[in-house]
Amino acid sequence: QVQLVESGGGLVQPGDSLKLSCAASGFVLDYYAIGWFRQAPGKEREGVSCISSSDGSTYYKDSVKGRFTISRDNARNTAYLQMNSLKPEDTAVYYCAAGDSLYCDETYSPDTRDFGSWGQGTQVTVSS
Repeated sequence: QVQLVESGGGLVQPGDSLKLSCAASGFVLDYYAIGWFRQAPGKEREGVSCISSSDGSTYYKDSVKGRFTISRDNARNTAYLQMNSLKPEDTAVYYCAAGDSLYCDETYSPDTRDFGSWGQGTQVTVSS
């Protein structure tokens, strides 16, 4: 059974950090591009970051550049999203997703239709 499970969300204050994890089971994460998306109440799901399977190239949404870092540990079959200097506007449910035959770089804007496997999401709330 193909499954992605996110963890690491929570309630933090502005300026704090969180590290989200995305653990895969039932398939080898190494073969897939990994995307992190988020969805705030009343808004569409948006792509935050993406990392390729081939060479580890990455994409970041402009508003998170310099603050978020995506990574993957293929030995652990897990991907991560390190989020620093969090802002209230980062508040959302964060989802990880796996996509086949994708190349993530600054020319690619993650599209939910490109990702076939999704986790259940983890809530991130940034508030003072």
